[in-house]
Amino acid sequence: MRKVLVALALTALGGFTGGPATAREGIEALARTCNNCHGIGGVSVGNSMPSIGGLPVEYLRTVMKQWKYDERSAITMNRVVKGFSDDELDALAAYFAKQPWKPSPQRVSPEVLAKGKSAVSEKCEDCHGITGSDPDVGVPKINGQWAKYMELELEKYRSGEFKMPHRKMKKAAQEAKPAEAPAAARYYGAQNR
Repeated sequence: MRKVLVALALTALGGFTGGPATAREGIEALARTCNNCHGIGGVSVGNSMPSIGGLPVEYLRTVMKQWKYDERSAITMNRVVKGFSDDELDALAAYFAKQPWKPSPQRVSPEVLAKGKSAVSEKCEDCHGITGSDPDVGVPKINGQWAKYMELELEKYRSGEFKMPHRKMKKAAQEAKPAEAPAAARYYGAQNR
């Protein structure tokens, strides 16, 4: 199976002369390996797995290579990406970046929404925008991203036990009060546009 995936990836990367249709089919086959966790087209249906379709190519490329080279902590992704070449990771990043971003807004109470908006305004808005849909260049959209996933990521940033290389994000998460991080995650998770 691995040989088939590598051959398909090489096709996608131009290693074989099959033309654009063959290359597209190759990367689509390689991207299907991500579907079990991240959903078809990168749209996750589970609350602890992030949607990745439509995220910036540079963000996706950077994060996958940080996992591959043990610069960033993860539960499973470190092991998964080690099986891919850098060219395959670049092709996957480009593929998922071209997919549409599809928020999955989650319901929250008005109280949590208000508390989250306050935390976002104070700690998150500069990079992610007030709704998470208009982030800085290279920063992922997080409007309608799964709140549970974002809470787990924020806990990794708050903890000293995990390698999380984004210094500005780490500083903001560590400066947040314990209740602010989950409220901000739920606020962003509730945004539909």
